[in-house]
Amino acid sequence: MTQHINPKSVAHLPTELADRIVSQMQTADFSGHFSATDYQALLSQSGMTDTEFKLALLPIAATRAYCEISNFHVGAIAEGLSGNIYFGANIEIAGVQLNQTVHAEQSAISHAWMKGETGLKNITINHTPCGHCRQFMNELNGIENLSIQLPERPAYRLAELLPESFGPKDLGIEARLMDNQQHSYQFDSDNAAIISTIKALNNSYAPYSNNHSGVTLKTQSGAIYSGSYAENAAFNPSLPPLQVAINLLLLAGEDLANIESVVLAENASGTISHLAETQSTLEAINPDITIDYLSI
Repeated sequence: MTQHINPKSVAHLPTELADRIVSQMQTADFSGHFSATDYQALLSQSGMTDTEFKLALLPIAATRAYCEISNFHVGAIAEGLSGNIYFGANIEIAGVQLNQTVHAEQSAISHAWMKGETGLKNITINHTPCGHCRQFMNELNGIENLSIQLPERPAYRLAELLPESFGPKDLGIEARLMDNQQHSYQFDSDNAAIISTIKALNNSYAPYSNNHSGVTLKTQSGAIYSGSYAENAAFNPSLPPLQVAINLLLLAGEDLANIESVVLAENASGTISHLAETQSTLEAINPDITIDYLSI
């Protein structure tokens, strides 16, 4: 899929560097992240420090924002432990409750998580993170080592932005978001979307409700995007699996109008369910989208 890149998002970069970034982003397999090797090559060409270059990439990440309500574009860049670089951007869907939105920090973090990262080195953001996002980040493993970079400021640790924090440790939870752990749910099927959904279900993080759940979106072209549920000790910053999957679709340059069908699978013994909110969100996007539901 050839992707359109807004020329304004790279206008601040040297022409040769901008052309190289655009060329990489327009490849058919670009899904919103740079491998560690590609990133280091771009960084070397830029002549910038690592922080300067990540800040320079923020306007590009922000073009992936889908903000129909606020029209306020926020970009984020997360670096995984692998050295890969992941874009993030905020998501708002017209006609859908505001608590179903995705913030740019959540976008970048869940993006890295869905691509297999088991931790983050740093996250770079073009606007100060709100309390919601600070609380979301507080669920991560290795949070004491996470560097948070904003424009024209020194790097922060989360403890500086969220002092006297409340998190999983206060509820006796040892697991952390992005830990390398897997559940063991099974469902016999040869359907690719269902197989991907069960994989997302087994990757989910829900220590508070036990509602392990996963979603897969299938587009008209046959592409598949899966999302796992990410829960939070403060409950409200939890990130539903549908939004995690939608995030991957948008970061890959696809359009919500391309969604054809959805599969939602969740733990039958969980204390909550995503079914009603998933149905209402999809109804707002396109009432013709079909949804299959598996309670396991």
